[in-house]
Amino acid sequence: MPTPPAALRPSTPAQERLCSGIGLTLKVGLGLVAVVSLVRLGSAYRERLDRYGEITAVLNIQQAKLNKAQQRFDDLFTTGGEQRLIQEQDQWIAPNRMRVVWTTPGQGNAAGQAAPFPTVEQPQPSAEKPQATR
Repeated sequence: MPTPPAALRPSTPAQERLCSGIGLTLKVGLGLVAVVSLVRLGSAYRERLDRYGEITAVLNIQQAKLNKAQQRFDDLFTTGGEQRLIQEQDQWIAPNRMRVVWTTPGQGNAAGQAAPFPTVEQPQPSAEKPQATR
């Protein structure tokens, strides 16, 4: 029977305890990593569900707005829609407000055409201030 080499001596009880302690430490460490990972995964899942709820609520609001706009569009493009639009828009200015039209002096409605508004390309025709008319 061959003799075992010197490096493979039988282990002592101290070596057994050391190896058991290292194994136990590794198992506890891996268990802690698993628990922490599960907690983080749970919180991420909860956050995702909260975001889903928010997005669903916003989607429902936008869907209601779209349905309302589609209904309004359909109402305006059916028979008599133009008349309904005109009836809805009959008061552009509140009834208790004074209506003011600004004109420049010398400008009138004799020909039925108003002069174009001054722009950057067109300087104002006169240096006088516009006056209010009723």
